[in-house]
Amino acid sequence: MNVDLKNRQQLLAVIAIGAIALLAGDRLLFTPLAARWRERSDQVAALRKSYAQGAQLLQRDKVLQSRWNTMLAHVLSNDVSAAGGQVYAAFDRWSQDSRVGITSIKPQWKRAAEDYATLECRVEASGGLPALTRFLYDIEHDPMALRIEDVGLTARDDNGQQLSLALQVSGLVLNPKQVP
Repeated sequence: MNVDLKNRQQLLAVIAIGAIALLAGDRLLFTPLAARWRERSDQVAALRKSYAQGAQLLQRDKVLQSRWNTMLAHVLSNDVSAAGGQVYAAFDRWSQDSRVGITSIKPQWKRAAEDYATLECRVEASGGLPALTRFLYDIEHDPMALRIEDVGLTARDDNGQQLSLALQVSGLVLNPKQVP
């Protein structure tokens, strides 16, 4: 019986040592390696996504370059007074085409960086719904480098036939000479 007890103790010691070795192996080898594997897999996935986006940009290079050149050709003049004149003339043209009455245009220059500035204009206009939608359509589809920032519509009569439009538009000026 003494030998059987000794064998049993040795067997339990070997099992305990094996369990400790497996636990240590799991904590010291398997878990860090699995975490590193997941980290590498995430990096590979991010690199593949970045590569795919880069490949798409390269395929669209000519289209993007053409679009950028078109935008550059239609930015506002870098002379501050000429840029203001361009915007006023455009609003006059759009209001005549759409038969909208412009009540006020309030320009404000904003210089965001050394190489560009924006001319923000707050415009108040009035007219019927078809005229105002045509006015907004003309602004949006004009090649001039203007962007509609904010639009507000209010009714001027009880029937909603006469509407008032509050509009904020910003225009891009590259390499401005002087901004007030």
